[in-house]
Amino acid sequence: MTKITSLDVVDWRYPTSLNSDGSDAVHKDPDYSCVYVVLRTDAADGLEGYGLTFTLGRGNEVVARCCHSLADLVIGKDLEKDILSDMMRFSRTLTQDGQLRWIGPEKGVLSMACGAVLNAVWDLWTRQAGKPLWEFVAEMEPETLIELIDFKHLSDAITKEQGLALLKERRPGWQARVAEMKRDGYPAYTTSAGWLGYPEDKIRSLCRSLLAQGHRYFKMKVGSVDPEEDVMRARAIREEIGEQSCLMMDANQKWDVPEAIANMRQLATFRPLWIEEPTNCDDIVGHREIARALRPLGVGVATGEVAQNKVMFKQLLQEDAIEFCQIDSCRIAGPSEIFSVLLMAAQRNIKVCPHAGGVGLCEYVRHLAMIDYVCFSTSLEGRVCESTTHLHEFFHDPVEFRSMSDSTLRYIAPKLPGFAQFLPSALDDWAFPHGKSWSDEAACGAVLHAKARAAIVKEGEQAAAVTESTLAALDPSLVEALQAKCAAVLRRGKRKLSE
Repeated sequence: MTKITSLDVVDWRYPTSLNSDGSDAVHKDPDYSCVYVVLRTDAADGLEGYGLTFTLGRGNEVVARCCHSLADLVIGKDLEKDILSDMMRFSRTLTQDGQLRWIGPEKGVLSMACGAVLNAVWDLWTRQAGKPLWEFVAEMEPETLIELIDFKHLSDAITKEQGLALLKERRPGWQARVAEMKRDGYPAYTTSAGWLGYPEDKIRSLCRSLLAQGHRYFKMKVGSVDPEEDVMRARAIREEIGEQSCLMMDANQKWDVPEAIANMRQLATFRPLWIEEPTNCDDIVGHREIARALRPLGVGVATGEVAQNKVMFKQLLQEDAIEFCQIDSCRIAGPSEIFSVLLMAAQRNIKVCPHAGGVGLCEYVRHLAMIDYVCFSTSLEGRVCESTTHLHEFFHDPVEFRSMSDSTLRYIAPKLPGFAQFLPSALDDWAFPHGKSWSDEAACGAVLHAKARAAIVKEGEQAAAVTESTLAALDPSLVEALQAKCAAVLRRGKRKLSE
């Protein structure tokens, strides 16, 4: 018996806004961040599970609070009996809680918080098994994998029986595909040269550098206030990467439907493979109309990084609204829900090209892309997984790439057990607001340094406002510890005054 003894939540942030890394038409100053969940157990070997969900900074405050609200549904559970014996039942315990689901259901902050916790559960499971998540799932027989997919609200698109038949049909050759992933890896594309806030000279320099590294698939952000700015940047990138490399575009939901069609007709001269998120992420019909208008131009529509749940993907697929399905590892509620999307995409032969880029996302989606290839699609034709060059240094088993003879750069298959895990130093340095780097103005910039300081002050003011009745409810030893901390602070203050 292994029990979950605690669910710890860390607010982790990094000041990417200082250099406009991650900037696009809608998100001008993102600070790549995540809520990091640690599931601790009573296992003799210290077994733990680690999960995260990505935000752009202050969103952490909301998601972290929601993760705390889920803790009572997890702590005390027996790992084997209460969780792993029926993962779908456990997942529904989180996503369908009678009171919390009202603020969803199955969407938004609640779904993202459930995703962080369920990512941690899968990480825990695969660490216990001693396998990286992608290989752990790849080895599952169809009869096992199908039980990890929830078909509720999907039966008009695909039934459990149809799903099992598809998995069985795709199973032959799985061992060869696993060996291929270990040997060659999964094709990658890069967004690192195309952020909207970058000037032209930086874009050109980064394109040359990334070409030298082996990249042949490049994505750029579009949606500038002046459409001619997008044309200028597209021309610069196409000139640098040449006609043989592939260009993709991403509007981050900036445009209305007619605007998207008009702007992409102008940008089609640069031969983009796809336009990503051309309009509001929930507008299924809008995506369908854009797709219909752009197909004659050879431009596909891609979306999914902020699709709220499997039902949104179902509708996008049913309406023939996308050519490329972009799963995100943290937006919906964990790997099982992602598997349902992979299954529906495989049924319709829609290419899955996962979204990544944010902190931890590349570490996650390499697993999911390889699972898609081995278990669901069995094809690499036209399939690439997003990558960026930053923030990998904070992880155990960080992403690595291999340049192939076919002029593609590929994700190397993860080797360590689990899904993804921060290095201890990453938490020491960048946990907000107490991480060491947040006290260093040179590291985080004056504005964010001041915000971190303000957050600490607010935390202290909340502690000082605690009532006597609250203190009376605590174990006396905790009150004594608090008293000792207060006394120490007062002594230091008096010494500073006397100096």
